[in-house]
Amino acid sequence: MESSRTSFASNRISELALSAIKDMAMRAAKLDDVATLAWGLPSFRTPTHIRDAVCQALKNDPDAGKYTLPDGMVALREAVAQTHHESTGILTCADRNVLVTAGNMQGVKVVLDTILKVDDEVILTDPCFVSHLLQLKISGGKPIFWPLQEKQGWAAKIDALEPLITSRTRAIILVTPSNPTGTVLQRSHLLAVADIARRHDLLIILDDPYSRFVFDEPNQYFKLASLDDLAARVVYLFTFSKCHAMSGWRLGYAVVPEELKRQMLKVHDSTLICAPRPSQIAGLAALTGDQQHLRDFTSTLKRRRSLICERLDRVRHVFSYVKPEGAYYVFPRIEAAHVNSRQFAIDLLKQAKVCVTPGSAFGPSGENHVRMSFCVAEDEINKAFDRIEKAFPV
Repeated sequence: MESSRTSFASNRISELALSAIKDMAMRAAKLDDVATLAWGLPSFRTPTHIRDAVCQALKNDPDAGKYTLPDGMVALREAVAQTHHESTGILTCADRNVLVTAGNMQGVKVVLDTILKVDDEVILTDPCFVSHLLQLKISGGKPIFWPLQEKQGWAAKIDALEPLITSRTRAIILVTPSNPTGTVLQRSHLLAVADIARRHDLLIILDDPYSRFVFDEPNQYFKLASLDDLAARVVYLFTFSKCHAMSGWRLGYAVVPEELKRQMLKVHDSTLICAPRPSQIAGLAALTGDQQHLRDFTSTLKRRRSLICERLDRVRHVFSYVKPEGAYYVFPRIEAAHVNSRQFAIDLLKQAKVCVTPGSAFGPSGENHVRMSFCVAEDEINKAFDRIEKAFPV
């Protein structure tokens, strides 16, 4: 008698957990009237001029629903090259250095699939973005955690980085401002990372969803991609999801060394073909059109940061926290009695109908924390904390 498999999934996949962000969102979707701070889904609507550009193209352009070249529309790649030059001072070639992606998650996965052999190592800050951890494992790589210092505002500890590097280390992934902590890495620390990468011949993967959202001294924000002598070992990844309120459009881009782009195209084409043309049309409008929404979004998020910090201050018996400097997350430590961060998040959802993301998903240093997003409307933040105050009376 033939036996049947219980699962056709490989051990590599079956041993992984679904992203805790999505897991909590799916749990919350089964309940009514949940106040959710779990998902980094901005409340902003895609700006009018971006939506209008796509509507006009779909109405008038017979090619609007067709494939583009695998690396993206020429006009969009040229706009990316111009934008990158304006923001970093680095000249790039639309043909040789720019690859249009379906958002940064797809972009990071293409990079990892291109550069890694099984058991190659990639250094991640700890805490790190949960999807980077999962993508790395799916690509056959091994995460090496570089712990940040919570008591120093989640600052980098540079002298702890170099001892982590081995003969199998291929890259370092950086996100600044950070997801989940909101910390902006200091210029001196980034320059030190660059120096270490040069000495050890490492690739630096810069995942940049949030640099438009720096609230304190934004003029002091340092872009590592602006170092001309580092261009040959930097992959700069940008997504339209956050600052242009286009999370559902799934669009981003990579600015990469020429030879790496040629290799990445093999993976990109075989898994995606191209980013959707309507999304690319939207991206072109986002880069070349009015930018007032960026200022408006930043102003609103700064106000929401103040609100969530004020509400956290009222429940110090439940949470302590480091004030975020950018992005739209705060990563409070759980001070209330709890078993672990995952059970705390599940219990908070069941008992108070408040959805947060357990910190354990973001690396070993994330345990005993939760991630909260303040990109949601002010009413949602207040509703969540009204319920937290009721669930944890003083």
